[in-house]
Amino acid sequence: MSHDVRVRQISDGDWDGIAALEADVYTGAGLSEGRAVLESRAVPSPGTCFLLECGRRPAGYVLALPYPMFRCPDLAREEERAFRSRNLHLHDLVIAEAFRGRGLARRLLRHLQAAARAKTYERISLVAVADSEPFWSAHGYRPHPDVGLPGGYGAHAVYMSAEVAA
Repeated sequence: MSHDVRVRQISDGDWDGIAALEADVYTGAGLSEGRAVLESRAVPSPGTCFLLECGRRPAGYVLALPYPMFRCPDLAREEERAFRSRNLHLHDLVIAEAFRGRGLARRLLRHLQAAARAKTYERISLVAVADSEPFWSAHGYRPHPDVGLPGGYGAHAVYMSAEVAA
């Protein structure tokens, strides 16, 4: 399986597939943002946004952008500005249903961590949604339950962060 798995930067022709993956995963939870909003998340930092392909099929993606610590994007709005920050906000990491259980999320996360290290980010933050906190905790992310989140992330969403390992 791994011989046909590839992680690469997102190109313009990838957005229909990314929007479809995002809608499949998040529409049922009321968390889907739509293509224009997703694309806006990649504009500030294309070098930290990646597509995971299995064969020639999009199997997952990650979108991460510099964002001030303890803040996160509003799901209902496009990004209108780029922040200068030593914190990289992992906004979205999705693996298609058919490709889950193969360690691909870990692989995509390792790829992002290497990019963050190379770009000298100090921390990676995220909002754990849809009961994903145990996954992120297992990868070294710690909750910040005192951080208020914008509406739309869901009742049990938790802001989390981890240091970028040297």
